[in-house]
Amino acid sequence: MNRPRNKPLPSQPLPGFDGGQRPDSQAPLAARLRPASLDEFVGQEHLVGPGRVLRKSIEADNVPSMVLWGPPGSGKTTLASIIARLTQSAFASVSAVTSGVADLRRIVQEARDRRRDAGRRTILFIDELHRFNKAQQDAILPHVEDGTVTFIGATTENPSFEVISPLLSRARVFRLHPLEREQVGRIVDRALADRGQGLGGMNVGLEDDARRFLLEIANGDARVALNGLELAASATSPDGAGRRTVTLATVEDAVQGRSLRYDKAGDEHFDTISAFIKSMRGSDPDAAIYWLARMLEAGEDPMFVARRLVILAAEDVGLADPQALSVAIAAQQAVHLIGMPEGFLPLSEATLYLATAPKSNSALEAYSRAKQDIEKSGNEPVPLHLRNAATGLMREMGYGKGYKYAHQFSEHQVDQAHLPESLEGRRYYRPGDQGFEAEIADRLRRWGKRRDDKGD
Repeated sequence: MNRPRNKPLPSQPLPGFDGGQRPDSQAPLAARLRPASLDEFVGQEHLVGPGRVLRKSIEADNVPSMVLWGPPGSGKTTLASIIARLTQSAFASVSAVTSGVADLRRIVQEARDRRRDAGRRTILFIDELHRFNKAQQDAILPHVEDGTVTFIGATTENPSFEVISPLLSRARVFRLHPLEREQVGRIVDRALADRGQGLGGMNVGLEDDARRFLLEIANGDARVALNGLELAASATSPDGAGRRTVTLATVEDAVQGRSLRYDKAGDEHFDTISAFIKSMRGSDPDAAIYWLARMLEAGEDPMFVARRLVILAAEDVGLADPQALSVAIAAQQAVHLIGMPEGFLPLSEATLYLATAPKSNSALEAYSRAKQDIEKSGNEPVPLHLRNAATGLMREMGYGKGYKYAHQFSEHQVDQAHLPESLEGRRYYRPGDQGFEAEIADRLRRWGKRRDDKGD
């Protein structure tokens, strides 16, 4: 039996998702104000602007399986709601937070029956897709493959890491961007003017400085802006003329500061730590301290940051300034001792020290070259003269024979083979010319010249 067009399947309600139907007046403003068509949809012109492929496929009611990937408040669920409103297909929506394999199997069975009995397609929308584990994603894979359901997933996390490869290969990934400030402003203005689903009936006015602050604090998230606006409006008493004028102080009180978009296990975590490391490597102390503050203010584990400082000190500063590793370890120890919030001080000091220190990755490069030879040559025997002659039998076999004790020679340096015979002459360590390492380079050149002179 066919269900009415655009009506979501009652077996799988998704909280906060209207499934193509206007929510009731008790729903949050962000839910009430969801656009009903692509013409009302704000932002993401690269996906749903005039002439774009995704827009054409939605308007033609021929949407492919897809993953909508973007930050909170960028329009993922709204876009799914528009598809639900426009499609002739049955539309089932679930949240990966509250649903499991049994729910998916029920929807698939309903979709199979619907296709057999009425020839009608089913679109399965999964919100917070990254919350589904591998087994749960595996449960829908064969039914996406054989066309039983068209799959639409919404996620804030990178699908490359959060969606299994077989499912990802059968879906198009569409990347949604944070909304621009002007776009969030248009949504706010619509909320103020809309008398049906918005705040128009409350006769709300928003002072200019309050509006500017609201758009800034939203940080590209329309939901944050609308939630803050709704709370501020409800907390504002009407004047004698029935007008509610929302002030900057009221908005500030309603939003209680910016909510930083940061997930300690997701893209923001990896992107921000990457920017932090590359800023220090690039000797930019201002950028480095900014990204440090972004992480710490968002609640990042300070010991995670400290560990990255230790790694960078060895990898990117290295022997150009051997003191850098001591500074990084001292910062790690200090944070472990005093904790937060004061822990930002040693982390800041170490960050600035590493960002402004001379740089050398010679330790990394030397190890990589040695590793390559090991992978090629395998377990080359240790030269006999370098082996420890711990027993008489070992001495009889030549262990330690001919070994030269370095401290008995000039500058405590001796010219003798220390590598396996097949690798003799290899030069893995190539010192740079920055900081202390320039002295090391001079010393090695001096030793090499002396060795060459003796060879003559």
